[in-house]
This record gives sequence, C-alpha cells and structure tokens, in this order.
Amino acid sequence: MKKNMGSLDRTLRIIAGVVIVVLGLVYQSWWGLIGLIPLLTAFVGFCPAYAPFRLSTKKQQTPQ
Repeated sequence: MKKNMGSLDRTLRIIAGVVIVVLGLVYQSWWGLIGLIPLLTAFVGFCPAYAPFRLSTKKQQTPQ
C-alpha cells in the first residue's frame, strides 16, 4: 500500500475527524463514528478513494 496523502491533506483529515467524533459525543449520536474514517486514513497515509483515480497529494521526491 503506497502512501498517497500529503501532510496538508493528513492534517485536515485529522482536524475534520476529531471535530466529527467530538460532535458525535456532544450530541450523543452514533454518527460520530464516521469521524474515525478520516482519522484512520490520515494516520495510515493512504486514501482508498484516491487509488482508482491514481490521485496523490503527496509531494514527489526528486532523485539525488
């Protein structure tokens, strides 16, 4: 599994995931569990939705 997420993408997913989970806890809703998806993809560094389209937000390293 090749990483396809850059640092900004991962940071935004962590923030969004935490906000969704906290709102789920505040409103006592199981919908807060949806926030675990962006958290998981951010920590793994791979987004399965990007894979079929061969998208990547990760900066390409230049060979030295």
